[in-house]
Amino acid sequence: MKILHVVASYLPARRYGGTIVSVHGLCAALAARGHDVHVFTTSVDGATDSDVPHGQPVTLDGVNVWYFRSSLLRRIYRAPDLGAALDRETRNFDVVHTHAVFLWPLWRAARAAARAGVPYVVSPRGMMEEQLIRQKSPLLKSLWIATIERRNLEHAQAIHVTSHREGEELEAFGFSLPSLVEIPNGVDAAPQPAPALSPGLKAMVGEEPFALFLGRIEWKKGLDRLIDAMSLATGVKLVIAGNDEHGYQRFLEARALGRGVRDRVQFVGPVFGADKNALLAAAKVLALTSYSENFGNVVLEALSNACPVLLTPEVGLAPAVANADVGEVVEGRTAAIASALERLMADDARTAAMRPRARAFAATYAWPAVAARMEQLYGNVSR
Repeated sequence: MKILHVVASYLPARRYGGTIVSVHGLCAALAARGHDVHVFTTSVDGATDSDVPHGQPVTLDGVNVWYFRSSLLRRIYRAPDLGAALDRETRNFDVVHTHAVFLWPLWRAARAAARAGVPYVVSPRGMMEEQLIRQKSPLLKSLWIATIERRNLEHAQAIHVTSHREGEELEAFGFSLPSLVEIPNGVDAAPQPAPALSPGLKAMVGEEPFALFLGRIEWKKGLDRLIDAMSLATGVKLVIAGNDEHGYQRFLEARALGRGVRDRVQFVGPVFGADKNALLAAAKVLALTSYSENFGNVVLEALSNACPVLLTPEVGLAPAVANADVGEVVEGRTAAIASALERLMADDARTAAMRPRARAFAATYAWPAVAARMEQLYGNVSR
């Protein structure tokens, strides 16, 4: 099968996570299953452009990635050459799969697929959640939904969601949607044994047990309520690793200072590769107390490194984690988060019992199995 994936940005070897890592994991796994997988994307890399060839395929893990420049309206990743390529090439694919919403390449891909008579699948990637829309540019996003996104969703052959929670959020809009198909994100197998922390990171983290947050430092991750909980979680140390989004770290540092816990909250910046796995393996628990999280890739990464997790119900993986007993799921109240932190940090026997279950749970989300389910979806919509 010849499959076209369209995503606004695709730089899996760089500092990004979330959608980019998930899309690349899926594409690489599909290529490994023998499919001819192509990605159309832009070279936007923050305020600059990635140093990649344009208008020709770059092979990454068996995936043919085509980069196009965005010079105008970069915030929505408008790329005229990408649009021209879609008009020219879409008819040659069996299925088109778009990832995320509210961005120009994805709308353009849906339109090109409809014109060419090629079925397309939409993965909203957690962006069609009412709380997120209210928080950021609600008027612009509401207008985009009314004029563009609703039509794209309603005319898709299927919509892919990564969790039951994401499906419920999408259905709440009341659109006339096609089939919603729940297929989770996957995870790469963690190295065994886990690598050691690099000397620099080890010096920053120290030797004492710690709880870990790993991800983008932004409001939706619920770091404010996690730091508030630290004021009640006596003796717990929290390490926060990740990219600072929009200067939010300064707000969190001030909040920790105001709560009297600044000496127990350590910011270590972004971590990658071996250090990322080593940090997850060294943590006593991963805490993800998000306000909105359609899936939670870092949860699988932690569990694959045998690290138990503490989640709020807004994390898409929370029900599965609770059923597998590989962590705790608690309401986002300060006292509830603090109590769970203290329990998990203090009960060595309990967390030791969780670790092998955690690794076994994560193994059920390996990319080859996830790709097989997506392959079945493509087969159903392309008939």
